[in-house]
Amino acid sequence: MGRRPTVDRAELAELVARGLTVQELATHFGVTESGVLQAKRAAGLAKPMLDHSRALPWKLARAHAQSGPATNLRNLSAAAQGRPPAPERLNTALRWAARLTDAGLDVAYDPATGFVEIPAAPDGSHVATVLDAAKKALEER
Repeated sequence: MGRRPTVDRAELAELVARGLTVQELATHFGVTESGVLQAKRAAGLAKPMLDHSRALPWKLARAHAQSGPATNLRNLSAAAQGRPPAPERLNTALRWAARLTDAGLDVAYDPATGFVEIPAAPDGSHVATVLDAAKKALEER
């Protein structure tokens, strides 16, 4: 059995700074792309992952994970965390959330049926909260 290839952190940092792709790095070091990603995380070279748990506080069924409401809430969450999606995705999410909040609506989620629009609670709406966080972060940019 051969020795497992290792990824030199200093060399990895230099190659990442030069703009090599994960695939190119994997070929260079003789490891899998997953190995490169692990090495980048270990070396502190990977962007921190976004946490969408506030925007999507539900355990989503796989069938609903890519639905319009889930996608829009994730995109607003990304914007709120300082990493907005592509402008067209962000605009779609902003328009969707504004339409709901302007109409006094919110969303609810059920794993069996998916997302549904419901009247917003008197003390505020989930969508409005996520929208406000995204707008605030976008204004600060």
